[in-house]
Amino acid sequence: MTPETFFRALSDSTRLRCLMLLQCQGELCVCELTQALGLSQPKISRHLAALREAGVVLDRRAGQWVHYRIHPELPGWAQKVLADTAAGLAQDPVYAQDAAHLHVRVEHREPVCPE
Repeated sequence: MTPETFFRALSDSTRLRCLMLLQCQGELCVCELTQALGLSQPKISRHLAALREAGVVLDRRAGQWVHYRIHPELPGWAQKVLADTAAGLAQDPVYAQDAAHLHVRVEHREPVCPE
């Protein structure tokens, strides 16, 4: 992965919001990201596909659900950028709201993915 590819992947606000949630939560289903960000499933899936193609995230299928996580073999510099960015944006209203929406659903154990 080149720095250009990595930073191009982070340059979109939807992709960055997804990455910040993945950085903090580990692995999330597309439906969890959809609920947390308040965006449509096709839009989230399109951005996650771009992140996967760039090598920033990995996906895992579980039945009809697709779960994403930060690629564990990202170069150290890229992992540091994501960690530092997540720490720096933790109090930003947009990113804090995304995390709060996700946390509320997890805290109340509301099903995010339809059965």
